[in-house]
Amino acid sequence: MSSHRSTRLPDYAGHSIVNLMQSISTACGSTRTPYRQLEALPAAKLAEARHIVLLVIDGLGQRTLARHPASPNLQGHVIGSMTSVFPSTTASAITTFMTGLAPAQHGLTGWHMHLEEIDQTLAILPLTPRYEPAKLPPQELPPRLFEHQSLFQQLDRECWALAPREISGSPFNAWHSHGARSLAYHSTAEMFSLLSALLLEAGAPRYIYAYYPYLDSYSHSFGTESKQATQELAELDVLFGELQRDVQGTDSWLIATADHGFIDSPPQRVVCLDQHPQLAAMLTRPLCGERRAAYCYVNEDRRLAFESYVRQHLDHCVDLRRSSDLISAGWFGPPPYHPRLASRTGDYTLVMKDDWTIKDWLPGERHYPMLGVHGGISNAEMTVPLIALRV
Repeated sequence: MSSHRSTRLPDYAGHSIVNLMQSISTACGSTRTPYRQLEALPAAKLAEARHIVLLVIDGLGQRTLARHPASPNLQGHVIGSMTSVFPSTTASAITTFMTGLAPAQHGLTGWHMHLEEIDQTLAILPLTPRYEPAKLPPQELPPRLFEHQSLFQQLDRECWALAPREISGSPFNAWHSHGARSLAYHSTAEMFSLLSALLLEAGAPRYIYAYYPYLDSYSHSFGTESKQATQELAELDVLFGELQRDVQGTDSWLIATADHGFIDSPPQRVVCLDQHPQLAAMLTRPLCGERRAAYCYVNEDRRLAFESYVRQHLDHCVDLRRSSDLISAGWFGPPPYHPRLASRTGDYTLVMKDDWTIKDWLPGERHYPMLGVHGGISNAEMTVPLIALRV
């Protein structure tokens, strides 16, 4: 448990995934420069190669990679580490990879988000409501909810986006892949063979983005140290090594990193809102955000009582913050801020300490345990590896 206690905030000043995307976009011809480039891999260095591949391995934190000896091909090309964004979660970080924007600008603040424009709480990646029937079908939502362009639309080169077939054509993914040619893959081996073919056949310079979700799935279900997660990483590593050999001579940067890391949180470290009916009664809607960083919407006349209750009953596991303070402190990124950032982060954020999580269950919701978790500011969740080599 002690390994979870050290915390780390996003470093948008040159050491985060936001800065990596600034380096890549500048190297690929974008003239937008809202952020500093990544100090460890500036655009000028990336621009020396003909092609750039970015492989995002969902859930591969620096700590996970360092702990597993079964990944020599990935470990052998680690040139440093970066921070994720806040919250350290797929919904926020994948949107950063696909737009080049920090959460402060793209405005996607976690798995569950309350969206004023449709007055509904959605799971933002599948675009499905948490409760109540859908007011609009998912395919109609992106133009209403997303004011940002994809990164691919801004690049001066041929772009490709690879994703698993389950999500490749989803409304969220389709919107964020505009400007790229999309390819769906059925297996990890197929993803790597597509990457290899795209580099070997290329005439013009290419930027290729590939998203890989399976390590994350196993880590959630079975834990970060589980046999399932370790085996998945070992298989991925072998295929990454084969890709390096297959594409020799293509003059490409191969970059691999992650959207976030992980910690394990045992069942006895879950705060269930059912056990705190007084607290639940003060909320104007169910919790939003993440199990490790939950947004609370509280009526103005109940806020002092809310603060008092959290400090009295949950101080051992919750760092209570006003969401507006986190915005102004730069947790979501530097200004200018998305016009709805404040409304999408609620009045308070419960930043969970150590390996604690918080969860509320709505009537009819399927209860599912989650052993591996992320979204918080522990070093393990926030720090991701920077794996890069030029072939």
